[in-house]
Parts: sequence; structure tokens; C-alpha cells
Amino acid sequence: MTASPAQPFYVLDSFALLALFQEEPGAPRVREVLRRADDGEVRLAMAVVNIGEVFYRTVRSRSYQHAVEVLNAIDDYIIDYFEVDRALAMEGAELKSRYRMSYADCIAAALALRLGATVLTGDPEFRQVEGVVGVEWLPRA
Repeated sequence: MTASPAQPFYVLDSFALLALFQEEPGAPRVREVLRRADDGEVRLAMAVVNIGEVFYRTVRSRSYQHAVEVLNAIDDYIIDYFEVDRALAMEGAELKSRYRMSYADCIAAALALRLGATVLTGDPEFRQVEGVVGVEWLPRA
């Protein structure tokens, strides 16, 4: 399930979607990648645990209603969602045992490894796994 060499393949970390909906410096690049996915030029994937991160962080920073609106807006994008099955949970756990990253970030990295994709993020925790998985860095606020 990897993309062809001509078609970039990204795993979205929660950082990317939060940057978009909070209009942070990375928002223009995330918007561009989402548009390119709509045009079929790019494939996007995300673990459901990372979409959960988007939701709870939006509830905390704004409100429950706003978080629901964000989820509804995300549903308009062409993103393949992956459940965290036992194998992906163990792949994430293996990364967690080696790196000081959140477990959810380890799941995103494990998904990217599984799919042969690049993580799109600005989260500095991913610096630890740059030699293990591809990372495209979004600018930070």
C-alpha cells in the first residue's frame, strides 16, 4: 500500500492538522498537501489515535463544539485512516521503548514506516526518529 515514486505519500501527525486549524505557520503547507491529495497527486494517511489527539487538543484549546466542527471539516479531505491493530500497536511500542516520544507520535512514525511514507509534522519529538523514518518539517510558531 505504498505510493508510487511519482506520488508522494504522507502520514499526518496531529501537529499538521492542528497547525492548519489554528492558522499556525505550517498551515499553508498543510493546505497545499491536502489540495494535492484532492487532486490525486499525493496520498495521505493517518492513524485514528492521531485524529483523537486533534480532537482532545481542540476541545482543550477551544471547545467541544469547535472540535466537532474541526472533525467534520477533516472528513472533507481525502485521508486514509488506519486503526491501531495489535501489530501497529507493537510497532509503536517498539519505537516508544527506544525513543522519548509520546506513544501517539510513535504510532504515527510506525504507520509511516509500515507504509513507506513520510511524516508531515513540526513536532520536535520526531527529530529523534529522523534517521529511522522520513520527516517533512512544518514551520513552527
